[in-house]
Amino acid sequence: MTDAAALYRLLAWLSPGYPVGAYTYSHGLEQAVEAGLVSDASSAQDWISDTVEHGAGLADAAFLAEAHRACTTRDERRLGDVKELAAAFCATRELALETRAQGAAFIDITEKAWTTSKLDLLAGCRDAPVTYPVAVGCAAAGHGIGLEATVHGYLHAFAANFISAAVRLVPLGQTDGQRITAALESVIAETASRALEIEMEEVSNAALMVDICSMKHETQHTRLFRS
Repeated sequence: MTDAAALYRLLAWLSPGYPVGAYTYSHGLEQAVEAGLVSDASSAQDWISDTVEHGAGLADAAFLAEAHRACTTRDERRLGDVKELAAAFCATRELALETRAQGAAFIDITEKAWTTSKLDLLAGCRDAPVTYPVAVGCAAAGHGIGLEATVHGYLHAFAANFISAAVRLVPLGQTDGQRITAALESVIAETASRALEIEMEEVSNAALMVDICSMKHETQHTRLFRS
């Protein structure tokens, strides 16, 4: 595959227009705004940066990388291990819903529009739900899209979705949203590099307030988002 074709597919899959329903999830951010933990552009940037660096951003990117490598070598045991670990890694019911629903939607639409036999490997290994990063990793491997570019693109889309949620929830102006996007450039690059090096037994989640807010969001009275 040419670089242009790989980039085209990656941009298509990770764009807001790809029908995985990413815009319906805030990853606990809605509760953080309700509780006053996020109230302006600065606190929104800090929250999203921490989620990328220390929370699901890093963990998801590591799972994506492992799934990509396993699919590239057709190592079903390795793929089954990461499929199971990623599914078990979600700390709350809503965070599990967020990644599993997007994973299922991603596989459904990708099999119809961008088919690859590598996605079939997921059905044959371990009886565990397929999370979003594992699904993206397998599809990218199947289409010969480079691992580094895929991890970087995934993290950008991960952060961009929460920036969009913050713009609506805080609320912030579009200019503030773009300032946060620009400020996170180095954070995403550094997190992508860490994700490519980390071993599966070293993956952790230190964004504890995100998990707490996700738990509280389950009973939040007025909600725009599913998580």
